[in-house]
Amino acid sequence: MRRTPKKHGTEQALYAAALRALTRRAYSVHEMRKWLAQRADEKALAEIVLARLKDRAYLDDLRYARQYARNRAELRRQGRFRIARDLRARGVPDRLIEAALDEVFAESDEGAMLRKRIARKLRSLRGRRGTPEAGASPAQLDQRQFASLYTSLLRAGFPSDMIRRELRAVTRLAASLSDEEPLEATDEHR
Repeated sequence: MRRTPKKHGTEQALYAAALRALTRRAYSVHEMRKWLAQRADEKALAEIVLARLKDRAYLDDLRYARQYARNRAELRRQGRFRIARDLRARGVPDRLIEAALDEVFAESDEGAMLRKRIARKLRSLRGRRGTPEAGASPAQLDQRQFASLYTSLLRAGFPSDMIRRELRAVTRLAASLSDEEPLEATDEHR
């Protein structure tokens, strides 16, 4: 059961509480406004503290969007659509989301992230195929598993045309490897 947040009656106390919250994690302006509203005795007090945090550059939606997008793209290998949806849910304006995503995805290759995510998913199917020492290849997947892989990639925020292209390339590679062709001849999908 969640406790009711402690209410603060002075600007100093609310500001100190906000700083403590910001040391734990980053907040968008929208999230911090909501957080302050839950903890302030008066709405005006929350707005004063919010303005103070923005003036001191403790809250900056563009910096927040860049950090969030970079983290999600590099560490979680999420696609552009998923990151944009999550940032919108956190109250970041669309123009800042687009700027942050353009910057982050200019530095990284979304196709490479998708290929890594596909490879990881195929490795996770390893034990389900009956042979624990061999990983599942796309050629070995049944329709249900293939559909599950496709929808998980869509949920991760990758464009559907890119998913289909990469899955076709991986499937062609798996089929050609099973025919004992050398890897150099089939490495054209990259």
